[in-house]
Amino acid sequence: MSQFSIYFVRHGQTIFNVFNRMQGWSDSPLTDQGKKTAKQVGQELAQVNFSHYYSSDSKRAMDTAQLIKAGAGKADAELTTLPSFREEFYGYYEGDDSSRTWSLVGKEYGVTSLHELLDHISIERTKDLMHELDPFHEAENNQTYWERVNHGFDYLKAHHDSHEKILIVTHGTTIRSIVSHFGPEFDISQGPKNGSVTRLDIDGDQVKVLSYAEELTE
Repeated sequence: MSQFSIYFVRHGQTIFNVFNRMQGWSDSPLTDQGKKTAKQVGQELAQVNFSHYYSSDSKRAMDTAQLIKAGAGKADAELTTLPSFREEFYGYYEGDDSSRTWSLVGKEYGVTSLHELLDHISIERTKDLMHELDPFHEAENNQTYWERVNHGFDYLKAHHDSHEKILIVTHGTTIRSIVSHFGPEFDISQGPKNGSVTRLDIDGDQVKVLSYAEELTE
């Protein structure tokens, strides 16, 4: 049975983050602050002996991972991209103003943010609602989303054991969704900040969330 630890890091701040835009499979560049944060995260985690570095295949995640490696003095370490750990796909709402999108998805509840909507329904239900509301029905529903993410966990279990530590740069809603699924005792109403770290222990089919959205930088 595979036994290893995952350090999930949310990518550095991007232009879409600054402008409060829906950023799922769409992408935007890291800001100067985002680059600075990524390097600082690398410095803070420099003493952790990661056996491998991963990121989603979004450029903002790959760029963050490269900067983390450089900050840790491990620029030459291999980086593998895992599409399974992309952000949720928002379909028709990709790139839209976040407040506008969440006011449409959460119209029944009179909210304007995912944070507010999670006071009323689960993060799993938000995916299904967005899929239903999407005029093209391309936004990922919860089942489709988890089929993808579970494929990523299966890949990791097939490639890691012996109490290895690995780092994965991924995305805010993906981290929230993973923690909601495996650590329902954690409050995910506040999303993880850029550069924060969420830690999981894997023991075969058992997944334990050790910490959520720990901030290593100011």
